Amino acid sequence: MSETELDVLDLKETILSNNSFGPADVGKIRTAISENYGHFGELRDAVNEMDDDDTLSPAGTTKKGVCEFLLGKFRESLNTLQAADGGAMALFYQARSQFELGQYEDAIAAYQKALTSGYNNDQCQIGIAECHRYAGRIEEAMAILDNIFGPAEQTADYMYQRAATVAAVGGRKEEALALYQRAVNTDENHAGALFGLALENDRMGNDQESLALYERAAKTFPTGVGALINLGLIYEDNNKFDKAQLCYKRILDCYPDHPQAQLYMKDAAATGNMLYDEEAQRRNDRLAQILNMPVTNFELSVRSRNCLQKMGIETIGDLTRTSEAELLSSKNFGETSLFEIREMLTSKGLSLGQFAHEKKNNDPPVDTSHMSPDEQALLDRPISDLNLSVRARKCMARLQLNSIGELIRKTGDDMLECKNFGVTSLNEVREKLTDLGLKMRGD
Repeated sequence: MSETELDVLDLKETILSNNSFGPADVGKIRTAISENYGHFGELRDAVNEMDDDDTLSPAGTTKKGVCEFLLGKFRESLNTLQAADGGAMALFYQARSQFELGQYEDAIAAYQKALTSGYNNDQCQIGIAECHRYAGRIEEAMAILDNIFGPAEQTADYMYQRAATVAAVGGRKEEALALYQRAVNTDENHAGALFGLALENDRMGNDQESLALYERAAKTFPTGVGALINLGLIYEDNNKFDKAQLCYKRILDCYPDHPQAQLYMKDAAATGNMLYDEEAQRRNDRLAQILNMPVTNFELSVRSRNCLQKMGIETIGDLTRTSEAELLSSKNFGETSLFEIREMLTSKGLSLGQFAHEKKNNDPPVDTSHMSPDEQALLDRPISDLNLSVRARKCMARLQLNSIGELIRKTGDDMLECKNFGVTSLNEVREKLTDLGLKMRGD
């Protein structure tokens, strides 16, 4: 997958639309996020959408569980995968989740089931060896690795596990370093091997080499917490607090309650400048471009176009600041047009009224300089004090007018645009206002 393809990839759509899902698809997701961390949010959005899908198939449940694993939601991933299709991939990632949760014996059992179900034998054995190593059974881990032959011995995963196991034995630093280096030479984006090599260089005082390796490890996905923590601390030592915060934020994206990352984030923010999230800025820039798109760019019916034009809605952003009730209050705007608008916004990941809180009131302020204090006090009175007819009151509700002051900022044409509000109702409103010595704008 080229860099250009990764830039335009809609990862969420790719995950949700892909019926088949296997190890190669996991690799594509990891590569996409490694190249552009902005895709992490799309992975999270895809999982959220699968969460809301009550019709998810057993295979779809496996996909959801694997994606939860990639998000670092190991507990949720385990629960999802245990209820999935029971296939080899579900069992393999069940084992991966149990390993991350420290359930080493359960993970070994799940790896063995995955192996029996047809998952790659060598990958399962390497996973089992890792469980034994973390459980403190170094000799058992090494025995399993010694029993793996053929092409698997040349994989980055195998060389990384062997390097970590040799390092755990102790006294064989040069051998461990050589194995870590061979793993990185085989896969330049292997997070574990890069972290192991960085850690060994860090311990030897090779500051520049370890920094470069930590930075390379941080660009991979999923990135180990250890690599991000250590890199963040190095950045803090070099007074690069913004970069340190980005490392801690990466951890908190996956593990929001991670106590160490929370503490380090707070310290880095207090010591340096607040975090400038470049990825968030890029996402905001893309959103701003979408919100500024004219509605005329889309294939809408003539009726919808005319209604939007009359309401002064020119851009996608204007629609997100407009509620469904406001659209339906416009004459000639019905459920068909509403459905059409909804579909258009959904295709952009947006919805009606999403940014209603940002809506600005375009009505000019009322000039009260010529009014007496009593007349000015009238403006704060509720519209219900006018004792309007049912039809007129409904129009006030559709336009979200609550006070007399809000009403007199409208023109007669504004009012006539409201559904079921005609000249008779307009005359009624004008008469009620005249009794109070007030007029609508433009009268």
